[in-house]
Formats: sequence, C-alpha cells, structure tokens
Amino acid sequence: MTDAEIPPTEPPDAALLAVMPLGIGTVLVAGSAAPAIARAFAARDPAARVQVLAPGEEPSMGAGSFGCIVLAGVLAGHADPAALLATMAKLLAPGGVLVADAANAEYWRTTAALLRGGWRQDAGARNSFSLGGMRAALEAGGLVPVEALPREPEADAAQAFVMQMTPALEAMGIDPKGYLRRAAPRRLQWRATRGRPKRLLVVAQTLKPVGGVNDVRIHMPLAALATRPGVTVIADQNPAIPAPRPDEARILILQRRLLDSPAAPAYVQSLRARGFLVVQEFDDDPAHWPSIAASDDFAFRGVHAVQTSTTPLEALFQGWNPDVAVFANTVDHIPPATNFRDPRRLRLFLGALRREDDTAPFIEALNRVLAAAGDRLFVEVIFDRAGFEALRTPHKRFHPLMPYAEYRALMAGCEIAFLPLADNRFNRFKSDLKFVEAASHRLCCVASPVVYGGTIRHGETGLIAASPAAVEASLRNLLAAPDKALAMAEAARRWVMAERMMAGQVEARLAWYHGLWERRAALDAALLQRCPAIAG
Repeated sequence: MTDAEIPPTEPPDAALLAVMPLGIGTVLVAGSAAPAIARAFAARDPAARVQVLAPGEEPSMGAGSFGCIVLAGVLAGHADPAALLATMAKLLAPGGVLVADAANAEYWRTTAALLRGGWRQDAGARNSFSLGGMRAALEAGGLVPVEALPREPEADAAQAFVMQMTPALEAMGIDPKGYLRRAAPRRLQWRATRGRPKRLLVVAQTLKPVGGVNDVRIHMPLAALATRPGVTVIADQNPAIPAPRPDEARILILQRRLLDSPAAPAYVQSLRARGFLVVQEFDDDPAHWPSIAASDDFAFRGVHAVQTSTTPLEALFQGWNPDVAVFANTVDHIPPATNFRDPRRLRLFLGALRREDDTAPFIEALNRVLAAAGDRLFVEVIFDRAGFEALRTPHKRFHPLMPYAEYRALMAGCEIAFLPLADNRFNRFKSDLKFVEAASHRLCCVASPVVYGGTIRHGETGLIAASPAAVEASLRNLLAAPDKALAMAEAARRWVMAERMMAGQVEARLAWYHGLWERRAALDAALLQRCPAIAG
C-alpha cells in the first residue's frame, strides 16, 4: 500500500506499532485508528501488503491469508467480541499474529466509581474483557495467547488504590499483587499466535555508545526481532542476564569485543556455562586492533559464530571461524522526505566519524564549487573541525559528534551527501551505511568508488566520483540541475525501501539464530577443538 492510498488521520498508537511483527507479509488493520497505524507501519515495512478494514467492511482475503491482524479499538463496538476474535483467528496464516486491544473490565477506576456510587458506563468500556477473560476468548478462538501488554496510564495511582483496598482483599483471600496486575491497566493488549511460537532470548553486550554504531548494528535490529512474539532481547554495556528457560534458544552477542586478554577463555566459558551460544558481532577490519592478531585471533576463533556487515569481512572471518553470517546495514524506517523544498538553495551533508584524511584531498575542489555557488550551497559538517575550517565560505555550520537521532535529523534537512573514502585496506572493509542512511532521507549522494561503487548505480541512484575533478564536476552539475539530483535521490530511496529495510532481515536473523541453536552441540564441539583453553 502506498502513502497515497492511506488517508491521513490521528497519530498512530505507538504501543500498538511496537508489537506489530515486522517482515511477516500481509497485514490487516481494523479500527478507527487503522489508517494512521497502516501509514506508520508501511514506513517500517514497505514490503508488507497492508489492508485497512473500515467499519462494516469484510476482508478481501480469506482464511489463512494474513500474517498479522490488528484490532485497534474494534472489540468495544462489536455485538459479540469473542465471536469476532474467533472469526479473525481463522484469517491468520500458520504462525500468524493477532494483536487485539480492548478495555479492561477490572480497571481500578471503574471499581472505585462503583464503590462510591454514581458510576456511568463509558462507551469505550462496553464489551470489555478482564485479563483472564480475554485470554480465554483467544484460546477459544484457537489461538495461543503469548503475552499481555497492559496499558497503565496511572500506575502510581493504581498502586495507591490497591494499598487502600489491601485489608479487604486479604480478608477475601485475594492476593493484592495479583489484583494490581489485573486492575491497573485501563486497556489490555494481547498478542496471540496461530500455533505456539519458538522462543528466543538474545542478549547483547554492547560497546560504549559512539557515532550510531550501537543503534545500527545492535539496538535497532534487536528491536525489530522483538516485534515477533516469543522473542526477548536485552542489550546493554553490562546486560543483566535472566535465568534461562528450558524452552528457549539462547544467543549472547558480543559487540566488537577484542577478547585479547588472558582471561578471555574463562569469560567465554562462563557464558557457555550459562547455556548461551556466543556470537561475535564485528563490522570493521580487525587489523585496526593489533592485539587481536597477537592473541591468535581468539576474538573469532573463540566464539561459536560471527555476524558481520559485508561479504569482504565474511571472507576474512571465515579464515578463523566457518560459521559467519552477513547482515547488511539497514534502516528501521523510511522517514517523511523534508528536503528539496527550494531548488535555489541546497545543503551539502559532510558528516562521518574520523574521515578527515578521506575528505582532505577534496577540500580545494569543494572550495571551488562553493565559490561559484555563493549562497546557493550551504555545508553541514560533523566532527571534522579541520575540514570545516578549511572550507572558504560563510555558508557553513560545524557540529560536534551527536546522538544518532540528531545526526539523522540533520541529514534529513540536506539535499546532497558527499561520501569520500580513500582506497586503503581499512576503508575497503567498510560498509555502505552512509549511503543507505542518506538515501532513506532522499539525499543525492556523490561518493567514492571504494565501497559505494558496489552499491550506487552511477547516474541512477547517485554519482560515483573518484577524483577531486570528478567531485567538482558532479557537484556543479547537481547545482545546475537540482531536478536531476532529486530524481536520483528518489530512485535511491526506492532502492532502500526494496533492499535495505530492517524489516526485511527479521526472518533471516531469526532463522540463523534458531539454526545455530539447533546445531549447538556440533558448534560447541568445534569451538572446543579450535580453542581447548575454553574448557580449562
């Protein structure tokens, strides 16, 4: 479904969006908020086919057709909400997910009003469910209730009410804590599946946040996985590891851990002892850290598997570990385009961490373009203070290293991105992430052939320029024909929507993690053969 097919309406329910499974195919959304939910979901998963069901309409597809069905406020207005749940359950494909939202019949404010007298029924509370009643209705419809996601707008007030009621509750043999769980939510959200989902716990030990690396490689991919029922994710520099469940696959991700100390084998052994398969997440040339080679490449030999971002890194890591998966860098949503509002005024984005040496050879070419452009070209520079100072124009602005969301917001206001990479070993192992990010915001990229030459289709989704003279000519042409810059930017944005969405990786990541778990005995034996020191 395109944006044009979804009429604008009120803002979408963020809580509902967070539990809609990504990468699951065809989606049905019903309720007054359905158009807004569908629009926002399409930005996260452009490949999904989203059907909006207006009141009184019938689904256009039959039994077993939908990967996900969302009922947003529909149950309250239905004559028989339990029957509606059963009907919708039949429309789900095997493994499909139902997300249902309903008023809580046990809401504490309703009870308080009844006790005080003068209660009036809220229209939204008609046909409400209790927590247990909604579970029973889902089960009666042939679904497996996976999790209740309570909406608690006034948690402190609810707790105060239950404390006042505790003597009476205890006198009736009612556990106050259990009653609080049932009574605190004003609304109930359940996720239920057609068939029992496979459980997966993914714990990630992250780096200290810097330059969006954690966001792109860990936090956003794991958040996408967590939209699937049965998947639990935890990511932190020092994550709290829960007690294992006997029915779940358990993966522990080490984000770019050098594992170069004598204590590294004992550390990996401690993770094995807790029932985890250990995966190294590494997306740079390891030669940048000589201590890795000095420790006999234990960072890759001493783990069960490795995940990375490019095929050159895959080939490198397979020299030390045969179990390597490539998950190319992606974006988690396609934001609304906000640039190209005035073709007479363009902004150039020059923002990447520690690329001063890559940019320096092009400064004079940029200065010649800036001198000719005058106030028609403004430059946004991140981190590279020396490059910023060398640009001879008043139409520029410097930004220190910033949080990832702010970095993306700054990028969104530009029309052109300059992405230089010198031809050296370290850069050849880099990914095309900067192009993917810029293209998602509808920027036209002028980029080096190193890395970007394998992704950008020259003249169609961007421009490849190897020399300062080629960069100068490319920028002059874009300034002279901003409509051509816009056309390439639009094409690049469409490419990202088709090829580099996080939603498109969910199924592959889940399959790989579950596949590792199913082969855990063989993987563990191979690990101990490579690194006997792990077993002590």
